[in-house]
Amino acid sequence: MRYRISQIRTDTDAPISDIPRKLASKAGIRPEDITAWEIRRRSIDSRKKPYIQMVYTVDFDTDKKLKPGRIKDLVIVDEAAERVLPPTHGTEALGSRPAVVGMGPCGLFAGLELAKLGYRPLIIERGPAMEERIDAVERFRRDRLLDPEANMLFGEGGAGTFSDGKLATGIKDGLIRQVLSEFRDAGAGDDIMYLAKPHIGTDVLRVVIINIRKKIEKLGGEIRFGTRLEELITKDGALTGIKLVSTFGEDKGKAVTLPCSALILAPGHSARDSFEMLRGSGLDMQQKPFSIGVRMEHPQHMIDCSQYGEENAGKLPPADYRLSYKASNGRGVYSFCMCPGGEVVVCSTKEGELCVNGMSNRKRDSGTANSGILCDVRTDDFGSEDVLAGVRFQEKYERLAFINGGADFTAPACSMGDFLKGSSDAAKRVTGSLPEFAADAIREAVPYFGRRIKGYDSADALVTAVETRSSSPVRILRDNKGESNILGIYPAGEGAGYAGGITSAACDGIRAAWHIIEKYAVPESDQA
Repeated sequence: MRYRISQIRTDTDAPISDIPRKLASKAGIRPEDITAWEIRRRSIDSRKKPYIQMVYTVDFDTDKKLKPGRIKDLVIVDEAAERVLPPTHGTEALGSRPAVVGMGPCGLFAGLELAKLGYRPLIIERGPAMEERIDAVERFRRDRLLDPEANMLFGEGGAGTFSDGKLATGIKDGLIRQVLSEFRDAGAGDDIMYLAKPHIGTDVLRVVIINIRKKIEKLGGEIRFGTRLEELITKDGALTGIKLVSTFGEDKGKAVTLPCSALILAPGHSARDSFEMLRGSGLDMQQKPFSIGVRMEHPQHMIDCSQYGEENAGKLPPADYRLSYKASNGRGVYSFCMCPGGEVVVCSTKEGELCVNGMSNRKRDSGTANSGILCDVRTDDFGSEDVLAGVRFQEKYERLAFINGGADFTAPACSMGDFLKGSSDAAKRVTGSLPEFAADAIREAVPYFGRRIKGYDSADALVTAVETRSSSPVRILRDNKGESNILGIYPAGEGAGYAGGITSAACDGIRAAWHIIEKYAVPESDQA
């Protein structure tokens, strides 16, 4: 019988080999009665500083008959109930193999699922493969030469590739473990399966994405990099084909039209020209609220001391934090995509526009912590009923940030002390890159954050503008079968307005693939 027991507590320096003894004691059996065991979750309990503990949830097998009602924190594991299975193959014929637009986590996992189940998908990615994308990003960071098709937001792996590679998510979905398993098998490390806040790191994630791509290709999928969806071809309210255009190389600008009756639409949250095209195609879309703000940087040691206690700083993984505040103007202010041991990066996709994000490697060893500190933006702030008014709102403040930073892709930045006073030229360039309501709300929140994390409001912390790409400003509508008003199109993922991170986007991509699988039979092998 397999059981699960939680609240197994150890000292922070205790070896993992102590766990069987601990769980045996709690379950009232001998260690030798445990035939197998597996960590399902590990978190850090730092509430009683300086005494910090590791807290484990463990699955284990034993021939002993245990009674969960009599043993605290013990349950029987129903492995069948926890397993989420793909649907039965449908019977409707597919005139051509299914296509996936976008190769962020949503499109990547949608394509992988289709390939695993025999559908040989065609995956279309406007940016380059990872190897060329890395070169383009490094060139931009070194020389400030932006490639609008190959950058920190466009290319294989999507926007999350050049961030922290966080896999924690707020959704509840039985597919999460499947997603984590695929990442682990592709080289992300065993610990992502049980850490309470797993992350891969941008350096490792780049390799992991390539390995998943190779798996898709081995299973019969085809990937076309440097290819943008230019037009949807429809007839009688249904998709019949797609027009594709090459975005670089000798064939740049060359167009090709392919038959297509099943398309997973997984654009990134920054595919603004694609949103324009989709609106013109008659796809039902709506405005969606998002957030805007800044990046705040502090010494990682200061965050560690606040979260773990000075005695434990440096002995545990770099600490993170989660902060929120309701400002007097009614706006919510919160931390977003906190990057322990990371750095702030410019992640623009267009000349004359500037936005920032946080990024960190696997080891999180830069010595600096940073986080987005964002303020909510509502659709009535857009000032227009146009479905793309949120995009225009983002562009307005990104253009201001570009100018305020010196018009050379240098992000406007100032000290925390100047930001809170708002009087220096540097502070005016930062606050001038934000809506007034956001600047006011964030300034009001910082002293409160300083009471939560000692030193957070210190005068020498660094504030950088502007963060605008936390989520998509539009939602592409779909029904309960995942289909848009144009039959055959399945909007999914973060850019379509249905996810908020790597793991949730990947889960949404798998479910989009399942909608196609449950409707259509596997295409004949000679169909292109």
